[in-house]
Amino acid sequence: MTLHPAPEALLFDVFGTCVDWRSSIAAEGERLGARLGLGAVDWFAFADAWRARYQPQMETVRSGRRPWTKLPVLNREALDEVLPAFGLDALPLAERDAFNHVWTRLTPWPDVVPALGRLKRRFILAPNSNADIASGVRLARHAGLPWDTILGAEIGQGFKPQPQVYLRSVAALELDPAAVVMVAAHNGDLRAAAALGLRTAFVPRPTEHGPQQRSDLHPDGDFTLVARDFTDLADQLLAT
Repeated sequence: MTLHPAPEALLFDVFGTCVDWRSSIAAEGERLGARLGLGAVDWFAFADAWRARYQPQMETVRSGRRPWTKLPVLNREALDEVLPAFGLDALPLAERDAFNHVWTRLTPWPDVVPALGRLKRRFILAPNSNADIASGVRLARHAGLPWDTILGAEIGQGFKPQPQVYLRSVAALELDPAAVVMVAAHNGDLRAAAALGLRTAFVPRPTEHGPQQRSDLHPDGDFTLVARDFTDLADQLLAT
């Protein structure tokens, strides 16, 4: 597909779209368990349970029930809620704090970094994530994500799909929404961006939630681009 006019910038969802949070958390949990002798823990189930608290925790901020709060604080609170279900009530506070930083040590999907390197030669690249700026910087350094800038959730003082998260990131680049493509593996994220005038690109991650994933396997909106992976996305965008 040829896009006219060509976009100037690409904004990316990060958790799930660019990085594999589930396998990364499970692997770090295995290392933690081996180091502390924690016994048998299903760390993939643990990762799923922790992630299941992600949207409810952010909703406490989106709904106005609590003031603006950065995602690491919300993740840390959710961690305390999840640990007892896996027999990890006795995990020391220092270990909990350290494990919470796993969200800055996630592994990118194999196609991501090479494709971003290609796209960076032509487009402005930045995350449009629910992560805060500090976490986004650390994750980018760990995963080798070659962003031009880090646009954290502080810019919008909210969490996706709140409109200001998209619009203030676009404004920070001094661009119009139509000059920006939002890239994500999540239909809801893209529908929210499209409603605000951004162009959109759906890239499925069919194992983000494990082998039994049932959501976001296919696009369910009229998105600007649909790609098999980031390699295909780069091929399409660089042909514009």
